[in-house]
Amino acid sequence: MGTWAHNAFGNDTAADWAFGLEECADLSLVESTFDKVLKPENELLEASDAEEGLAAAEVIARLQGHWGERDPFTEPVDNWVEKVKLKPSKALAQKAHRVIERILREPSEILESWEGGENFEAWKKCVQELKARIDL
Repeated sequence: MGTWAHNAFGNDTAADWAFGLEECADLSLVESTFDKVLKPENELLEASDAEEGLAAAEVIARLQGHWGERDPFTEPVDNWVEKVKLKPSKALAQKAHRVIERILREPSEILESWEGGENFEAWKKCVQELKARIDL
């Protein structure tokens, strides 16, 4: 698996997760993904769960009309959002905020891996901008 960019879809895990949306007609995959991230806070949050959580948060932002960056890696999600035209609940938007906060708090494998690199600030800014695009 690889990471090539600091945005939510700049890794293999999120790209693979996005293709799973094609099987859904509702937000059940998004919600179950959020639930994986929000397990007990004293447990290590694995990077793959965090990457999927950020992709799921992007779904909420896009469904609210706050698209962010669009490129070939976001295309499966973008197409799904345009097709289903769902309106996420306030509770699900709040959960998205909690997911992002959890990803940015220890113990978080993805946070630890980005903290050690030169692109940490760019990644953190991208994650914070995603949170800002999700209306409560």
